[in-house]
Amino acid sequence: MASTINRQITLARYPEGSPVEADFELTESNLPVAGPGQVLCRTRFLSLDPYMRSQIAGRHISGTIAPGDLMRGEAVCEVVESNTSAFPVGATVRCMAGWQEYSVHEADQVQKVNPDVQPESYALSLMGMTGLTAWAAMVWQAAVAEGDGVLIPAVTGGVGTAAAQFCLNRGARVIGIAGGDEKCRFAVDELGIEACINRKEEDVAQRLDELFPSGMDVYFDLIGGELLNQASARLALNARVILCGLMADYNSATRSPGPPPGNWIRSRAIVHGLVVYDFESRRDEFIAACLPDLQAGKLKQREDISQGVKSAPEAFCRLMRGENFGKVIVAM
Repeated sequence: MASTINRQITLARYPEGSPVEADFELTESNLPVAGPGQVLCRTRFLSLDPYMRSQIAGRHISGTIAPGDLMRGEAVCEVVESNTSAFPVGATVRCMAGWQEYSVHEADQVQKVNPDVQPESYALSLMGMTGLTAWAAMVWQAAVAEGDGVLIPAVTGGVGTAAAQFCLNRGARVIGIAGGDEKCRFAVDELGIEACINRKEEDVAQRLDELFPSGMDVYFDLIGGELLNQASARLALNARVILCGLMADYNSATRSPGPPPGNWIRSRAIVHGLVVYDFESRRDEFIAACLPDLQAGKLKQREDISQGVKSAPEAFCRLMRGENFGKVIVAM
C-alpha cells in the first residue's frame, strides 16, 4: 500500500436543479487508520445511483448529505489492513465506503463478496443492490409470470436492464422505454425485449396504446411524474404496480402529483412501494437464484464505467441528466 493520501469527493454546495460538477469538491486527507476490530479498505469499484440526489435534497430514507459532507455510496473494496480475523488482508468485501479511495469499517459493516460473482463490479450491479431491487420488484412483489405484459422505463439503466431480463426469463412480454435510438436498439437486440419506446422522439402515450391494447399487467415505476399517470391509465385488470423510483422529480424542489386513484381502483390493481433495504436479509437468496443464469450467459449487464474517484462528479451528473448507458460505476 504505497499511498499515504486519501482522495475524497464532498458536496461543495446544494445543486440548483440538475447537479453540475461544481457542486462537488475533490479533497485530500491523510490515510485513515484501522482501530481494534476494524479493517482499512481500498475502493475498487464505486456505485453511483439516482437516490443520492434525494440524499442531497434531504428526502431519502438513508439520510441527508449537506455541504462539506463526504458523498455516500456502496463499493466493492479490497481489505488492505485488518485487525479482525473475519476479514484478512486481500479479502474482497462490499461496504458503504463512500466517494473516496480508502475507508475504515467495523467488522459488522462489511460483507464478503461471493467469489462466483464475476466480474467483481457485478456485485454492485446485476448481482448487487441494483439486481436485488429488480428481483424484489419483479419476482417477490409483482410475481411476474409467463404471458404477463410488463412495462419497464429506463430499461437500459442498471435496475431496468436487470428487471427486463428477470421478466423475460420468466416468460413475460416486456416493453421498455429509453432515451434514444441507440439505447432502444440495445434493449431490443441485446436484451431481447419485444419493443422499446424512444421517449425523446415518440409519443409515449400513443405507443402505449398500440403496444398494450388490453392494458399492461405489470408496471415497474422507476420514474414517477407524468409517465406514472400514463401507465396507471392503461392497466389491465388485476395489474401490479411497483413504485420504486422518482427520477422525474429528483432534480426538482417539488413532487409531481400522483395518478387519480380511480385508475388503480378500476383495474383492481395491487400497488407496492419498494424499498430495497427491506430485502437486504434475502440478498444471498437472490444471488443463489440468479448465479446459474449468470454463469450460463443468460444474464448480462452493460456498465457505464469511469476511471478514478475524481471522475465521480462528472459521471453522477451525466446519470442525473439521463445520459448514462447502463449501470454507472467508478473504477479505482
